[in-house]
Amino acid sequence: MNRRTTLAAVLALTTGLALTGCSTDSEPELKVVDAFMPQPVSDMAAAFLVVQNSGSATDRLTSVTSPLSDDVTIHETKNQKMREVSSFEVPANGELDLERGGNHIMFMKLKQQPKKGDKVSVELHFEKADPITVDLPVKETTHNPKKH
Repeated sequence: MNRRTTLAAVLALTTGLALTGCSTDSEPELKVVDAFMPQPVSDMAAAFLVVQNSGSATDRLTSVTSPLSDDVTIHETKNQKMREVSSFEVPANGELDLERGGNHIMFMKLKQQPKKGDKVSVELHFEKADPITVDLPVKETTHNPKKH
């Protein structure tokens, strides 16, 4: 009887661990780094950042909201042309890089003009993961960080 109880406990524990492993494997694990906004020179602004995904599931950035503007969109740049897109993929064990000259966040009709040293709050919305709030530091207009 004691041996059966032990075997049942081992099986239950092993099954529980296997199920736990399955559920965490399919989740994106997102973090935002290198976020900034160049100081705007008109009633429009852009923002750049990197969304890192250390999880084993792909996610999608679907929208961005901010108190700075009621019109915030995400744009891709291809062949020197910008166009609005509905989402960007955040690959499993990879990253989505929104950078100068490439894909980026666009703010239209700014409610105020942020200055260098200010912070602009944005909320990134994803298909699977919970929203992430980021405070974008406003940098000089020409700021372009060196990639590592």
